[in-house]
Amino acid sequence: MVRLWVILGVAAVVFTIYAAVDCALFDRSRIRGLPRGWWIVVILVVPIIGGLLWFLVGRGRAVRVGRVFPHSAAPDDDPEFLRRLRVDAEHQERIRRLEQELAELDDDTPPSRARPDDALGSDRRRNEGGTDTPGEPGPSGRPNA
Repeated sequence: MVRLWVILGVAAVVFTIYAAVDCALFDRSRIRGLPRGWWIVVILVVPIIGGLLWFLVGRGRAVRVGRVFPHSAAPDDDPEFLRRLRVDAEHQERIRRLEQELAELDDDTPPSRARPDDALGSDRRRNEGGTDTPGEPGPSGRPNA
C-alpha cells in the first residue's frame, strides 16, 4: 500500500512539472483564460487540479489550415474592414470630383483663347492688308495701335 502512495505521489509531481513546463513553453497566442504567469501559479499551487485545468481550459487548440477561426467575425463586424471601405469610398469620391473639375475646365475654354491665330502667336496689332486702320476697334474690341 505504501508503494502505491509513493508511485501516485511521483506521478503527481511528474504531471505537475510536465504541466508547468508545457505552460511555460506554450505559444502565447494560444493560451486561453489567464495569462501565462497566472497559469503557472495555479499549476504549482494546486498541483493536480491546476494541471488538469491547464490542459482542459488554458491550452488552446492548434488552428488547422482551412478552418474558420473561432474568433473570426463577419466582414461588417470587423472595424478594420469597415475603415478600409470608408477610405476606398472617400478615395473614389475624390477621384470623381477631380474628374468632374477637369471636365469643367475643358468645357470652360473662353472663345478669345480658342482662336487659331493666338495659338500661332501672331500679333493682333499688325495689320496685314486689312481694312482696319490704326485707332479703329479690332476684333477684340480694343483699338488697333
